[in-house]
Amino acid sequence: MFVRTASERDLPEASRLIGESLHAAYDAFYGADMVDGIVRALYSRAALKAAMGRPLSEFLVADDGEAIAGVAFAAAPDDNDRVVDVLGLYVLPALQGRGIGGMLLQELEESFFETERIRLEVDARNLRALGFLESEGYERKGERREEILQATLVTLDKSLV
Repeated sequence: MFVRTASERDLPEASRLIGESLHAAYDAFYGADMVDGIVRALYSRAALKAAMGRPLSEFLVADDGEAIAGVAFAAAPDDNDRVVDVLGLYVLPALQGRGIGGMLLQELEESFFETERIRLEVDARNLRALGFLESEGYERKGERREEILQATLVTLDKSLV
């Protein structure tokens, strides 16, 4: 398994992978219809292409030479290049627990070598993701209520200096 920068040809497979991962993690909380809507709105090929083209961003895939096993993307917010937001980190459910997410996170962290902090948000009910991120050195920094999802999102971050 190796991590590489994604290309436009990866987008259909990346979109499918993200959809499968989101359904596995969130159908029980949001329902399959809501997850389908999230995938259509945020992770269509067009949306992923736009994410890939953002300035100060990195879009990665974990690839075994035959298929994509994971996807990660991050970008610096417009107003603060000292912080990077992880906008997505997804691994095929059948391959979780094999170090793929850690490889993707490490590559994201190394890609933004001038950045001081990297952060992301996770639904408070996604205990597996929270445990994984904490094992990778991320610390809980706060929470916010997301009304559309009817969820509490936990903000985690990690110092890169």
